[in-house]
Amino acid sequence: MTNFYDASQAEQIASLIVLAQDALAQYPGAYGVPELVKYRENAIFSVRDSDGTRFALRIHRPNYHSDAALNSEVAWMEALEKHGLPIPQVISNSKGELITLASAPEVPEVRRADMLRWVDGVPLSQLEDQGDLASRERIALYRLLGSLMARLHQHGADWSTPSGFERHNWYTDALVGPDPIWGRFWELPDLDEEQKNLMLDAREEGARALARHPRNRDNSGLIHADLIADNVMVDGTRLQPIDFDDAGHGWHMFDIATALYFNHRQPDFPGLRDALIAGYREVRPLPQSEVDALPLFMMLRGTTYLGWVSTRRETETARELTPFLIEQACSACEIYRKSCE
Repeated sequence: MTNFYDASQAEQIASLIVLAQDALAQYPGAYGVPELVKYRENAIFSVRDSDGTRFALRIHRPNYHSDAALNSEVAWMEALEKHGLPIPQVISNSKGELITLASAPEVPEVRRADMLRWVDGVPLSQLEDQGDLASRERIALYRLLGSLMARLHQHGADWSTPSGFERHNWYTDALVGPDPIWGRFWELPDLDEEQKNLMLDAREEGARALARHPRNRDNSGLIHADLIADNVMVDGTRLQPIDFDDAGHGWHMFDIATALYFNHRQPDFPGLRDALIAGYREVRPLPQSEVDALPLFMMLRGTTYLGWVSTRRETETARELTPFLIEQACSACEIYRKSCE
């Protein structure tokens, strides 16, 4: 294999296992062979030490976050965990560092890695997809999710970030500016003419609405930004958020919209929405004026997903998801328009 990025997925994974072993050698103790859990952009491996304790080793994709941004991500996670929130514990390497540099002969660049204590439970999405949740159980979990999100937001508002803290933001330019953070969604080639015009209108309407929407300490700050059901681990009545890769600064309602977005066309959406908001309000205030902006942030969340697939069209994931994401985004746009009538 001469070019990692031209290699098959199996060949890439084989190379990343070698790289993962290089990372593991820099942690105290002995570890078994890493087992791949997920490989989309980052590669996630399950590893066990000599005592059988399980950890997640994450190999970061290159050229997405700076070193400062990666260190800031795990610094917030560590601060949340120490504050008592149910966040996976970040494990320091032998040098006492939270980010580890690792390499392998067939991988062309040095990669960044981090290790987290394994989170028990199953993803909320798995419970939903398998139909294992009665309606009242699902509503109860979304109420807990709202409370958890409010605790995250409150910590983000109160925490004094360390020197050099750097994370991207999810504010106006990142959503509807000339070059949104996840891509120019209105240029997605898979859009037909009507859909493209709808996305162009969404960009303009979104920009006008955001210009009127306040931004202050009470309604914005550090957010997870990807608290979808895939990233919520359920263990009985205990919820744990994982995957802070997209965490940054943004409106709290954008975070709430993200958690609810993939439910918005389902018949039980009103109950899930109300439960999440009720749970959130058990922890911190959420004015009705913010709740009224949910359709706006749902629309904006939908456009980001089109931007995401527009910059990854060569991937199998993007090819599979694009038609569904277009339907979802168009639906969210229409709902926002009706909310403005």
